[in-house]
Amino acid sequence: MDDILDRLGQTIKTSLGASVTSYAVSRGELTVTVEAKDIVKVAKFLRDDPGCLFINIIDITAIDWPGRDKRFDVVYHFLSPRINQRVRVKAALGENETIASLIDVYRGADWFEREAYDLYGVLFTGHPDMRRILTDYGFEGHPLRKDFPLTGFVEVRYDDEQKRVVYDKVRLAQEFRTFDFLSPWEGTNYGLPGDEKAGQNAVKGEAKGEGKS
Repeated sequence: MDDILDRLGQTIKTSLGASVTSYAVSRGELTVTVEAKDIVKVAKFLRDDPGCLFINIIDITAIDWPGRDKRFDVVYHFLSPRINQRVRVKAALGENETIASLIDVYRGADWFEREAYDLYGVLFTGHPDMRRILTDYGFEGHPLRKDFPLTGFVEVRYDDEQKRVVYDKVRLAQEFRTFDFLSPWEGTNYGLPGDEKAGQNAVKGEAKGEGKS
């Protein structure tokens, strides 16, 4: 299997030249890394070349690398029923850069690209309806970016007085607790180094006669 994928990767790289920067076969999967500016050219080749015929687009997503100059990898997955193979295509993209939409090559790219925009903030030029698809209208930020706060910015609730859904700024119900990871939640009847919580519970337990035979 790996030999077949390696030959396929070599064919794609040879045919597309500088548009393909590298390819790799790992765990029975072929990944082709391409120049973002050439994504439409690459997609058309994968769809139309007789040795490929990747006529099905399975998914479009992204990976966030906040410490990298090219912050995002835009990731495409294609399927070829004719040769019974899959291929993953990756294109590196800067935070303020855009990438061309594949909607004219694969009509099914429509909602995939909207999802990648909604969750990561990746903009696809040429898309006819580039708006959010999973989060609500007026939502701030992109929730799958690694710098997006786990608590979010707003919370949604139904207001009985106003008889409608309202948005409030996030208010945490309790302060964050500090865990030492050395004992269970309530501590133990034996002490561990640096575990003052367990020591306090041990004293309480002895006062109640616990832990004695």
